[in-house]
Amino acid sequence: KQIPDYVSKQDALRAKGVTEVIVMAVNDGAVMMNWAKSQRTALTMLTFLGDPNSELTKALDLELTHPGPVSVLGPGRCKRFAMHVVNGEIRAVNVSEGPDDPAGDEDPSASLADGIMATME
Repeated sequence: KQIPDYVSKQDALRAKGVTEVIVMAVNDGAVMMNWAKSQRTALTMLTFLGDPNSELTKALDLELTHPGPVSVLGPGRCKRFAMHVVNGEIRAVNVSEGPDDPAGDEDPSASLADGIMATME
């Protein structure tokens, strides 16, 4: 849901001053490259980056630790989030999670394009 949403809303993101959308996940570079290819993101504003050792995930305090998803995905995974960053300053962080939806699968709206654009001035 997230990748196609950001691709389809590139014009709206540009109108808000966004020049790049970075898709980060706890995967290695090869996985991220193939994910980008499978989502047909060439020539879009999306850049895929891996966090294979969860270093950024942990530094941002966005590690998914709920036992439900961890039992399926394994430890060290990242929460589903969107972050608005301007010149290295974090302006907003939206995390898609809820008491009965710790991975944000049922309601990812906070981390979709409209969710993060709502935080932008």
